[in-house]
Amino acid sequence: MRNEKGMKPAAISRVRWSPAPARSGLFSRLAKAWEVLARNRLAVIGFTLISLGLLTSIFAPLLVTHDAYEINIADRLNPPTAEHWFGTDFMGRDTYTRLVFGTRTAFQVAIGAVLIGAFIGFPFGAISGYCGGHVDSALMRVNDALLAFPGRLLAIALVASMGGGLFSLYIAIGISAIPSNARIIRAVVLSQKERDYVEAARMVGESHFRILFREILPNCVAPLVVNLSLDFPRAILIESSLSFLGLGFPPPTPSWGLMLKEVTPFLELQPWACVFPGLAITLMILGFNLFGDGLRDVLDPRHYQSAGEKSDATA
Repeated sequence: MRNEKGMKPAAISRVRWSPAPARSGLFSRLAKAWEVLARNRLAVIGFTLISLGLLTSIFAPLLVTHDAYEINIADRLNPPTAEHWFGTDFMGRDTYTRLVFGTRTAFQVAIGAVLIGAFIGFPFGAISGYCGGHVDSALMRVNDALLAFPGRLLAIALVASMGGGLFSLYIAIGISAIPSNARIIRAVVLSQKERDYVEAARMVGESHFRILFREILPNCVAPLVVNLSLDFPRAILIESSLSFLGLGFPPPTPSWGLMLKEVTPFLELQPWACVFPGLAITLMILGFNLFGDGLRDVLDPRHYQSAGEKSDATA
């Protein structure tokens, strides 16, 4: 028996109850990436530390117990108590409160500086690697001139010339990150531009701009993401160093480096005061480094292959 379209009822049933399509390649890749990351305990610890720091910076006003700028000379240099969990500084301000707001300061500087270094360094290195020849030579000489200055020394010089403040830290730390970003992206583009898919794009008449930014750069995501994850702890450390030297945020801004600077003359009276900001810097840098190593493992295609083989073997 056939219907109006000439199909048997059995055929209609088979079409109607066909199994759902398998997950797309993107979801499968994300699932395998999560499996690789979850097996790396150090990466999970790093991700946890970063998440705690980020949540602390976002919800800082809800987590504090005192005013970060409230001065109480009568309670200066007190040890940790039930009222002041981490003690007080040389002006009687609550150390815990200032430490929490210092987390917001660290993330604010790190995010802005890393974005500046990436937006300038990545196109700089990509154009250099893709064009080659005289363009590559000229751009790399400029990059070598920036590399001739140590990163912290260059940041100190820029901040000293522009003055302290948030904008100066953005520019100083961001510019000091440009040479490393440019070198990494240049090396990746040099290896990618000789691939067959780039030659095929040239043969169909695609523009150089489209080939570079639509074809090559999406295949350079792995090293770029890993490098960005390692730029964050570097930015936090430079900001803390500049604040400790008196070139970062002016007092009384809550900053981990500035807190270390202010307590230095009173270490004999308050030795515990340097522990908490120093520990905060250490844990945040450790978290980003551990998570960066985990990202490198996740973004390595060999780990996807091994994860897929193990899943097939289990099935």
